[in-house]
Amino acid sequence: MQRAQYASRGPVPQAVIAAVDFTLSALRAGQALIQVLAAPINPSDVLTLTGAYGMLPALPAVGGNEGVGRIVALAADVAASKLGQLVLLPVGSGTWSSHLIADASQLIRLPEGADVEQLAMLTVNPPTAALLLSEFVDLKPGDWVIQNAANSAVAGYLRQLAHSRGLHTVNIVRRQSAVAAIAGGEVVLVDGDGLAKRVAAATGGARIRLGIDAVGGQATDRLATALGEGATLVNYGAMSGEPCVISPASFVFRDITLRGFWLAQWFRRAAVERQQQIFGELAGLVASGQLSARIQSRFPIEQIKQAVAAAAAGERDGKILIVPKA
Repeated sequence: MQRAQYASRGPVPQAVIAAVDFTLSALRAGQALIQVLAAPINPSDVLTLTGAYGMLPALPAVGGNEGVGRIVALAADVAASKLGQLVLLPVGSGTWSSHLIADASQLIRLPEGADVEQLAMLTVNPPTAALLLSEFVDLKPGDWVIQNAANSAVAGYLRQLAHSRGLHTVNIVRRQSAVAAIAGGEVVLVDGDGLAKRVAAATGGARIRLGIDAVGGQATDRLATALGEGATLVNYGAMSGEPCVISPASFVFRDITLRGFWLAQWFRRAAVERQQQIFGELAGLVASGQLSARIQSRFPIEQIKQAVAAAAAGERDGKILIVPKA
């Protein structure tokens, strides 16, 4: 058995993590042994390795916060019918591992026959996208949403979900080379000067009630200027590494509201039934092929350093997955 472990944090994320051999302890009452099939590397995982994320596990730790696996062994008191089930790995359970042990009652069963690699990305980015669309503004079919970092995984899911709900999207990217990678984007623009005028021209002057910011810095202010009066702007990331900047004019004269969103906080507050509802809906969309994300590369655990380096690179065209050898 192998897992990707780190005992320190530092500015070069791939330098602090390494593949190590390990032996699991015996199963205790209520537990299941899961063979990990696939687990992605998210931006939050990279920030965790550098120490810049908002919630850091105690060291030493195993990397990975989401993934999918199959139950291969059960404690004697767990119903044998669970054996062989395809399940969503518990959030924050150290999923960059060939195997892990979890509480069997907390495992969410996944539909068989679906793309396992797509299901592996179900826990973080799809619910983030879904909740950004539903928790802040009561959007109706025909409404517009604007988002930056539009070539990111969250933005891709948000576009697909918006389309399924009859919403229109304006997608802002940071470089011209990223425009072609946006599939299904009705409007795609490169960030920069005069963004509000360009957005208005592309949308026919539509009043945009919701903005989604993953960049921070001056990019936040440019999104704010493109929004309609009384709109809400939600920040969920800081890809620029800078604090959100927004003009007082947007607050005072145009009544723009700036909010923040962190999925980990939502998990702490949401009832279990609500979480299961969200995952059930999203798993169904993934299984039917209506919700997916691009995958750039796949790495075994022993190549974790190369995998993390690839995930931390500035220009990618899809997710990096850890796919343990069977």
